[in-house]
Amino acid sequence: MSLAPITPYALELRRRRRGAANNFTQLLRAGVLIAIVGLGFLAAFIPMPARAATLEGAGSFESFVAGLWPQARARGVSRATFDAAFRGVAPDPSVLAKTRRQAEFVKPVGEYLDKAVSQNRIERGRNRGAEFRTALERIDRKYGVDPYIVLGVWGMETNFGSYSGDNDVVRALATLAHARYRGDFFRKELLTALRILEQRHVSRAAFQGSWAGAMGQTQFMPSSFMAYAVDFDGDGRKNIWTDIPDALASTANYLKKHGWIDGETWGYEVRPPAGFDAAGHGPTNYRDFAHWAREGFVRADREAMPKSGRAALLQPAGPGGPTFLVTPNFKVIKTYNNSTSYALGVALLGDRLAGGPGVAARWPSTRRQADAR
Repeated sequence: MSLAPITPYALELRRRRRGAANNFTQLLRAGVLIAIVGLGFLAAFIPMPARAATLEGAGSFESFVAGLWPQARARGVSRATFDAAFRGVAPDPSVLAKTRRQAEFVKPVGEYLDKAVSQNRIERGRNRGAEFRTALERIDRKYGVDPYIVLGVWGMETNFGSYSGDNDVVRALATLAHARYRGDFFRKELLTALRILEQRHVSRAAFQGSWAGAMGQTQFMPSSFMAYAVDFDGDGRKNIWTDIPDALASTANYLKKHGWIDGETWGYEVRPPAGFDAAGHGPTNYRDFAHWAREGFVRADREAMPKSGRAALLQPAGPGGPTFLVTPNFKVIKTYNNSTSYALGVALLGDRLAGGPGVAARWPSTRRQADAR
């Protein structure tokens, strides 16, 4: 069942939260996979590669695995779990090949967002939101994170679960760790992955993810899994692979722990006053919404500016493209993936899933994104 569009007033109530326990239910009843292949899985947790991985000088894989055992044992991993994890595992050349690719193909931001917030994804997201309405209501009440932003992350990371990766996590991480790609980062992630297996949150056969080890419906690296994953349904496992309520609650917990402010929106598209000089008004220079109203900014949806809260100016395609006022919650979204385009994809997809309009201003057709970080 698709969700019907909701009124602008209901969308504003959703953004300001109201504190009502039935907020998400009312919105539902009233009613991508992202454009950079591989980046959506990883950028929340690892820096972009400075060079390709290579096995030159890395030593034998068998010696590498043997050298892991003392560290794994010190972290509480049993010998049985360790041996089962590495049984039949060898380096994966396809993983090393991916590190040789350019980390990010920078597209015009409008083109990026057109694909990230496509009509097909909006429809799929509304259907999935309706399917997991009860869980999202409970997650909303417990964590105080906008459920449409949680849905936006799910949509951007795996297109609402349509593809979450089919690489063996242990093999992928071991390949990168053996090659010392990104120094010790992947070695630590591999050791943490063994702890996940030891704690029996997932079976060895089902331990799958992206080519660099990001896992589940909303793509956690093992260290983020250990820090933020939750057993939302109380079955004794933190299952972000096939238990969607666990995955969505884990995402909400991640955003909450990174500073999500309950009762605030991520931001708004706005129209700047004629002749406005954006110099000195970067995406981290926050001002009260009242300040922006006095400066002559108006919301693109013609609603009033909030009476409280702060926001910073964001013009991702420069002064000739759409303009946004973004709150500190937008920065929280960027902790998931440190890309302005990605965070806008999450935010705008969430707005569309809630029934809000698309971006009103036109994106420049040739302007490339200056991705503020």
